[in-house]
Amino acid sequence: MANYAREAPLREYLQSLFWPIITGVLGAYIFLDLWVLDPSATTRKEAATSSYHQAVARATPSVVNIYTAKLVNTRRNPALNDPLLRRFLGPAAGRQRIERSLGSGVILSDEGHIITNNHVIADADAIQVLLHDGRSAAALVVGSDPATDLAVLKIDLPQLSPATLGNSDEARVGDIVLAIGNPYGFGHSVSQGIISGLGRSGLQLSDYEDYIQTDASIYLGNSGGALIDTQGQLVGINTLIYTAGGDRSGTSGIGINLATPINLAQFVMQDLIDFGTVVRGWLGVSVELLQTNGDMGEVDQALVISGLAENGPAARAGLQSGDIITAINGATVNDGRLTMHQIARLRPGEQIDIEVLRGENVAQLSAIVGSRP
Repeated sequence: MANYAREAPLREYLQSLFWPIITGVLGAYIFLDLWVLDPSATTRKEAATSSYHQAVARATPSVVNIYTAKLVNTRRNPALNDPLLRRFLGPAAGRQRIERSLGSGVILSDEGHIITNNHVIADADAIQVLLHDGRSAAALVVGSDPATDLAVLKIDLPQLSPATLGNSDEARVGDIVLAIGNPYGFGHSVSQGIISGLGRSGLQLSDYEDYIQTDASIYLGNSGGALIDTQGQLVGINTLIYTAGGDRSGTSGIGINLATPINLAQFVMQDLIDFGTVVRGWLGVSVELLQTNGDMGEVDQALVISGLAENGPAARAGLQSGDIITAINGATVNDGRLTMHQIARLRPGEQIDIEVLRGENVAQLSAIVGSRP
């Protein structure tokens, strides 16, 4: 009985605190909800993570629309070759018409150098470039490289906005990318996708195939435009759409979208600016790819020498037909396509160490890189 008497005041005290505590908690919640917490803040944060506005705003000023025109001779109607008609119409006179096309390009220097695809400007008699800010200028061709389907133009305008370059060697399958270009004349249009594949080759579209495959939609006029990452950095130059039927015009936008990696494009551009042509390293070997199984079961590639240029760099270094190239400059060869691209980027006069497997023996040789004929 005594214990109950002692507990009764404590229970009454706790009960007297219940409603003030509940009222205080509810009041604090209402105050935070109405005056402190901004309900739209979470929404804005979620929207920021799903929007690429900043990346596009950063890259768009460097993307240009390219318009070309060329004179094309038209064929005379065969019916007008009738001798009787020619007596009245006179001799056949050649007729010409203007053929116009469009494409895209990316500004890569303050001096006005623009990278684009060679097929965009090939055989053009006049090239006009339209910038994002509305200015336009006639462009001159600095040089072109059909082997990679790239070309460099130059315009003479102040206050240009060169693109911020990314590193295409660090691109990964699954990375989100954005394509910016001039499809069907709708300037600076943006499409979004992911990188679907890297190092695409074997399509026989150019001599040096190393394409980035993406599902970002590109159409007629996107060629030469920018492929950027989510930071607005340039990782590739949109080049073409490859379809099973061989239609590469890009009119449908249905197919495999391919872009030239920016690291390769930058190499080509600098050579075209410095030398007017691309200077590629050459060993004077013909090679075939040999598929091998790696230590973990992966399929690797090796280079088997199938032919040697007479008195070429490889022949002078002692390489022989049938040799399997296993390493170059200490780096193991496990991707034949990539290795040949690395050799092409070497400068004539450079020395490289080549390890080959000849029968059951390993040979260490040195070669002086030559210039590709």
